[in-house]
Amino acid sequence: MAGSGPGRRGSYAKGVAKREEILTRALDVIAREGYRGASVKELADAAGLSQAGLLHYFDSKEELFTEILRKRDELDSVGQGVGGDPQRGLTPAEDGELPDIRAGYLDIIRHNADVPGLVHLFARLSVDAADPEHPAHQFFVTRGASLRRFFAEVVAAKQAAGEITDRVDPDTIARLFQAVADGMQLQWMLEPDVDMAAAVGALFELLAPKEGS
Repeated sequence: MAGSGPGRRGSYAKGVAKREEILTRALDVIAREGYRGASVKELADAAGLSQAGLLHYFDSKEELFTEILRKRDELDSVGQGVGGDPQRGLTPAEDGELPDIRAGYLDIIRHNADVPGLVHLFARLSVDAADPEHPAHQFFVTRGASLRRFFAEVVAAKQAAGEITDRVDPDTIARLFQAVADGMQLQWMLEPDVDMAAAVGALFELLAPKEGS
């Protein structure tokens, strides 16, 4: 019978910790060097591993890049005071207070403008993941559904409080924000002077209740 005692558990824990170290270092490399500069060799060097050693922790280069995006989402969620992550499901902060979705959304968009390599990676991988057989396909499907569900829940609460117009249902608003944010990233990659946050902020203005209503 295969061993499952303390030694095996310790080895597993070390493997998990090394994966996390690799992903953290990879985020730094891609943010600094850009997507094109983020070869497996560059990422392996940053983690102090050979290329073969790096891929020992991941099934493929595509899985590695998918996990890098997953790690980015995890860190972004923590930075916004939101529990969970898009893969396991987002939840309000520990105090139960609903987040300021406008401030949080715009903070993330402004942060993305500072890490173009990660934006390029996200855009490239999201297109490739349209293929149901791609390793990142389920990641993007689950991520999108989770983000929209959480956003719609917060929007519904804001509508009930009269802070957002109720002329459009929350699920549609959530999908529109996802479409605008992703679309603005593409425009920004082609035209770096575009202010992504300003465009998304304008969408919030359009959803403000009419005065006197």
